[in-house]
Amino acid sequence: MRYEDFRAIVGIDPLELREGQLPPRVLGLVMEWAELHQAELRENWTTLAAEGKFKRIAPLV
Repeated sequence: MRYEDFRAIVGIDPLELREGQLPPRVLGLVMEWAELHQAELRENWTTLAAEGKFKRIAPLV
């Protein structure tokens, strides 16, 4: 993911920062969103690999 000049890779399972850096507040928001949508992220990952398609996931409100 990208945020301003920052770049990061966030793992889905387990949910973790795997590479790069994000400001602490941004990383917290990303992790909160990912935790809420972890099942959808897994499903998207599988579908994207198999069919090249994915579904949009609602933003953090």
